[in-house]
Amino acid sequence: MQSGDHVRNDNGHSFSHPGLILPTQSVQNQIHELAKTLPPPRKQNTACDACRSRKVKCNRLPGEDKRQHCLSKNYPCTHFVQQATSEKKRSAAARRPRNISTSTSPSFSTSPVSASASPIAEHNTPPWFKAAFGPWNSGRLQSYGSLNMQSTTPTLLHHLFAAPESDSTFMFKSRSPGYATWGDMASKLEDEAFRAEFALDLVEVYFQIVHTRLPLLNPLQFRARLNLQATQQRPVIAKQDEPLHPALIATVLAWGAKFSEHPLLVADRERNGGQSLLAKALINRTRELAESLKVHRIPNPNHVVISLLIEPLQCQDPRHDNGFHGFWLTSGIRNLLGLQINHKSVMADIKDPEARGTMIFAWWMACLSDAFSSFYYRRKPMLDDDDYDIDFYTADQNTQEATDPTAPSPREQLEFLGYYRAAHALARISRTIARQLWRPSTDQDGIPLDSVLSYISDLSKWRDSHLSKVGVPPNLEANWDFVSAVSACASDAQYHVTWVALFFAMDEFGIRDDAFTPSSINQVETAKRKVMEEALQASLRIAALAGVLTSNGYLKLDPAVMHVSCINAGNFLARLGRPEVFQCIKALEQYSYAYEETKEHAREISREYEVALQKGPNNFQEMASAINPSSRAFHAEAMSVDALTNGNGKHHGNTLFEAAVWFHHVV
Repeated sequence: MQSGDHVRNDNGHSFSHPGLILPTQSVQNQIHELAKTLPPPRKQNTACDACRSRKVKCNRLPGEDKRQHCLSKNYPCTHFVQQATSEKKRSAAARRPRNISTSTSPSFSTSPVSASASPIAEHNTPPWFKAAFGPWNSGRLQSYGSLNMQSTTPTLLHHLFAAPESDSTFMFKSRSPGYATWGDMASKLEDEAFRAEFALDLVEVYFQIVHTRLPLLNPLQFRARLNLQATQQRPVIAKQDEPLHPALIATVLAWGAKFSEHPLLVADRERNGGQSLLAKALINRTRELAESLKVHRIPNPNHVVISLLIEPLQCQDPRHDNGFHGFWLTSGIRNLLGLQINHKSVMADIKDPEARGTMIFAWWMACLSDAFSSFYYRRKPMLDDDDYDIDFYTADQNTQEATDPTAPSPREQLEFLGYYRAAHALARISRTIARQLWRPSTDQDGIPLDSVLSYISDLSKWRDSHLSKVGVPPNLEANWDFVSAVSACASDAQYHVTWVALFFAMDEFGIRDDAFTPSSINQVETAKRKVMEEALQASLRIAALAGVLTSNGYLKLDPAVMHVSCINAGNFLARLGRPEVFQCIKALEQYSYAYEETKEHAREISREYEVALQKGPNNFQEMASAINPSSRAFHAEAMSVDALTNGNGKHHGNTLFEAAVWFHHVV
């Protein structure tokens, strides 16, 4: 590419922001390693029967059949308990019904599987299971138009960056002169060298911004396997450098286009009112490519990752045709269930630690996202509490091998385990509420009083159990970089928005009181006031956090994590006529850099606020009795940045609590 066409910063990509510190490539790699190594499979207990019964350490001496303890005590060294446990696990795996028929699933391995073959093969493992974790691009090809599973990366870029007029069919037989709608520089996409460098820029932006929140990919492997050489077919290379799935490349590029400040995208936004039509086209083409390659239908680790990355990439407004409908999230969950990642025994059979760690992280990301999004968007969760038996394992600091000085320390892993346990606990509460709200009886009769009291109790218990472990550290402001700021604020808001969402649910459905006694009626009103007070304090806190992120320009880089909190808090404060709503409005306006729909949310909240100024607190239904303008809670003061931590990490009042830092959609 000609010099001057494209200016990169020191981090190797075109994104720049005054004072913004983004993670280096070394930190990116550590983020992925930490994410995929958090819950390693628990080490199998191989102690002999004598040591097991006496609960002593069982050491095996080199060249000896007996263990050290048995030799010193002259005990018989047997392993009956271990053999019985192993046999029980094998029997359970053999009895487990398989969700995928070998007669209908495509073969991913070089040796075809007979339709009449037994679903359980060697070592009680189904044939498709081994194949699923093997090369995705061998066997029968899947194709759509001029793209297929063996298309080279240059060919893929040729199609992804085709002129806008080619969108309708996604079959690009010739180039089109219609690049003008993407700005003055878009015609340079005709040049193959420019396309390659542009793609590399988008990849770097993805790992600088999105990867810090959704660490599903290995940065080193992805860069090594991104082959941009123009050859007829993908080259045959080593297993660790197998070519990337075309839909995965497209997904990463689409994410990068959302946030990149490449001159081409800047010109595109200037021409189209601040929105990039090229970025929108890449999202649409990524979805179409993923559908054509059956990402949503065939259980495969690559398909799991692609599905989970596409969901937050899209428009997040469920009212839009291209908005959040949970399709790709549920596709990712179906793929995970098809691979039986929800079974601890199956996970233990995955020998490749990279594949195992990535799938475990993907499972928890999907599990948490399913719970929270079901609550936010009023749909039935796909998963139940008893649909999985994968635990958050606790790393043993005494046995941790420090073979890589750049790898996360055991302390860091234990800290993250605390975050994930807290996230899972909050997700289970959200899942319980979502199931109640989804039931037709709730729509007809209201939320049972006992359920409301249970939700209030559960959220309070969550605070007591997890606040001290996952609270915002007292020195957070001193280290206010992009990753720590967005992560801490998003995790904090995740807990508080639960109160706001619960308030809106109670306002819509009401509370069902079957007793109709003075005592129960008083309980109903007490519960309403409690949730009202918590929701107000939570909204003020979210507004303060949003103000901090907006002032630093961070929300234009957020991959759909904080938007739900800003929208819910903004709607609540607007209906009350609280001036703090403008922090949420400004946050959503900044969010519109990458998510256009949030600008309309900001306008709706502004209109709601204007009505409230004229008519007073309005637009409340079942919770109207809890809205008392004369109450002390109603006149709660806005929070400053200092009030968030109170100087030492402690919060004002009883309702200002922290949630866990976790990478989720929030989807």
